[in-house]
Amino acid sequence: MQGQSAHPDPGAGRAGRPGRHPVRLRRPPQPGGRRVNGPTGGGGVVGDEPGGRRVVRDEPGGRRVVRDEPGDRRVVLDESDDPAGWGAMATAAGEFRLRPVRLPADLGLLTRWMNDPEVAAFWELAGPAAVTERHLRTQLDGDGRSLPCLGLLDDTPMSYWEVYRADLDPLAAHYPARPHDTGVHLLLGPADSRGRGLGATLLAALADRLLRERPHCERVVAEPDLRNRRSVRAFRRAGFRLAAELDLPDKRAALMVRDRTPHPA
Repeated sequence: MQGQSAHPDPGAGRAGRPGRHPVRLRRPPQPGGRRVNGPTGGGGVVGDEPGGRRVVRDEPGGRRVVRDEPGDRRVVLDESDDPAGWGAMATAAGEFRLRPVRLPADLGLLTRWMNDPEVAAFWELAGPAAVTERHLRTQLDGDGRSLPCLGLLDDTPMSYWEVYRADLDPLAAHYPARPHDTGVHLLLGPADSRGRGLGATLLAALADRLLRERPHCERVVAEPDLRNRRSVRAFRRAGFRLAAELDLPDKRAALMVRDRTPHPA
């Protein structure tokens, strides 16, 4: 398990690189849809995106694959878990939304962010594009429990997010996880986005949207380094509470929790 966001104010901690420790999942019941036959005879679902571009297909091994654009591909546990359908979030800083990472289109931008010294100190993904691509591919082609996304503010990419099932992640071995707990990892890419409270604003908006779009999820969690006091304060401003201190393999972390139902003081 690794560090946390590059800047203490905007970022969520990382419990580790999702996909590094594979978890075998039993795919949950799938929602209805218009079934089509794929080239291999397997079933698929064609969604209702404008222009009919979105295609959701069941592949061998029980993996549900989503394609929004030519060459785009990611595995999801369930369509309702996919940030592509969550829409925009109005915030005081502007209109914010998540878009799943697309390769190779987004690789150059994310590689530059990962090589920023502030980011590299915690994410440990500095180096050539292949390093970043390997991290992203592990999630995009994995079992669907973690989805890498770009955060767009007024349509400008400015942050990187990982939205993951914390109850299916190695983190769950370190805290009393509940079914459908959702975790977030975050970094703000451009240096001028850091240090002005933007992280707290976006975290609050995303936590609200996660709890709305994932009805079985009762909590959003994160685990910043306990030494990163500004990060912990940002989570508090976003409506999270400090639930516990965790001894993770490479850090002592603050388990920050945003509850669907307000927690007694």
